[in-house]
Amino acid sequence: MPAKLVLTILAVDDLERAMVFYSNAFGWTRTVVTPAYAEYAMSDGMRFGLYERRGFAQNVGQLPARAPEGGVTATELYFYVDDMASAEIRLRHAGARELSPRAIRSWGDEAVYFADLDGNVIVLADRCRA
Repeated sequence: MPAKLVLTILAVDDLERAMVFYSNAFGWTRTVVTPAYAEYAMSDGMRFGLYERRGFAQNVGQLPARAPEGGVTATELYFYVDDMASAEIRLRHAGARELSPRAIRSWGDEAVYFADLDGNVIVLADRCRA
């Protein structure tokens, strides 16, 4: 079955706080805002959504689990960026918590790991040039 990923949605505790975080961290254009949901336009037709946790539960029939205090979720968002230093600064200023410093990883990318305000893992990466 051919399929194209077009939308990634995260469940968040505080929608307004999450919108501020992602707007500051990435500068994406918000295209949808409702009391329980926000959506951003990304490149190549991809979209990124933030759903207030209770609203998310209405669609799936159960409340999604929260990350434990200081922990992370089982979600990872992996981004290739052109300017690692600037991208790291933006994430830190937005309030991201660094999980693992920038390093060359075993798969060949240079990557740094962060957690957003809800414990979702965000990776900033650059393909290493040989």
